[in-house]
Amino acid sequence: MVATAGIFGIHNHTASLIVELAVVVLGVIWLALIYWTFADARRRIADSLLVACATIASFFPFIGTIIYMIVRPPEYLEDVHERDLEIQAAQARLSQIGLHTCPYCDHEVEREFLRCPNCMRKLRDPCTNCGKPLASDWKICPYCEADRGLDPTPSRRQRRTRRDPEQTMIAPPPSDLR
Repeated sequence: MVATAGIFGIHNHTASLIVELAVVVLGVIWLALIYWTFADARRRIADSLLVACATIASFFPFIGTIIYMIVRPPEYLEDVHERDLEIQAAQARLSQIGLHTCPYCDHEVEREFLRCPNCMRKLRDPCTNCGKPLASDWKICPYCEADRGLDPTPSRRQRRTRRDPEQTMIAPPPSDLR
């Protein structure tokens, strides 16, 4: 009786079955690695062309996935986005408490500083009336209502006329907008 040769020319039925199962298992692992490379690349790389290149590279059995694991970005896109949000939140908290950095030398300055104490560059212009620091895009001083570079306008309290006390009891005066 002549035994038919199995895969790789193995004549033993049991050995041929073990080799065939090993090839099937390696094929399934290879397909799983292709899928894993694709899924992992989508979570780590924003550019779809690079995701496609990583997936195509994983079609080289096992070597492509190993190369991808060496050159892949170290963190997920979600982690990068979360870190950016945390940095923005920290910067917002710092700006709320009045700590800023000089745009010229990155030295820590307060919001009210007119000049940087480190590099001596001008950060803001003072109001001509009250001397408080003004941003360059403000048209009036928000503290004393003076026009930038012009004489101050009369304040709201000076512009109001006195009300009759009886009228004040009937209808309360409009609230101050400050």
